Amino acid sequence: MSIIVSDATTIITLLNINRIDVLSNLFGQVCIPQKVYDEVVVHEKIVIDSNFFITCKVEDQEFATLLGKSLDEGESEAIALAKERTLSLIIDEKKGRKIALGLGINIFGFVGLLILNYQSNLLKAQDIVDIFYQATTQGFRVGKRLEEEFLTWIEAPRSIE
Repeated sequence: MSIIVSDATTIITLLNINRIDVLSNLFGQVCIPQKVYDEVVVHEKIVIDSNFFITCKVEDQEFATLLGKSLDEGESEAIALAKERTLSLIIDEKKGRKIALGLGINIFGFVGLLILNYQSNLLKAQDIVDIFYQATTQGFRVGKRLEEEFLTWIEAPRSIE
């Protein structure tokens, strides 16, 4: 199984609804920079599995600081880490996604991870719909258009574009 870098939002959401399997189904480990670790463990006081979530050092702090002029520290370090290690990135914030894509980083969002679980026959359609709505009760925000596209996709599954 592969390794991926993640920002805090998806991790916090999945841990709060006890559905970390959405990640562990797909990845062997999730690499998180120190600022994401701080956000999840220190600020949110969430206990994480240190064999699955590994804290990884960002070597290019100057680049992370530069990104920090537009993004929060966790997003900045996650993008810098994904770029320097040539790994995919889990990120949901629009501005961060746009910057990551501009840097050539392969990205996944929360909804994309749900769809990938479904396409890989790891979770059933009803499971991913339930997880989606559980996440919204925990503060996960998604635009109405994306929600409609997700629900339409579930009714008539096709590949992710």
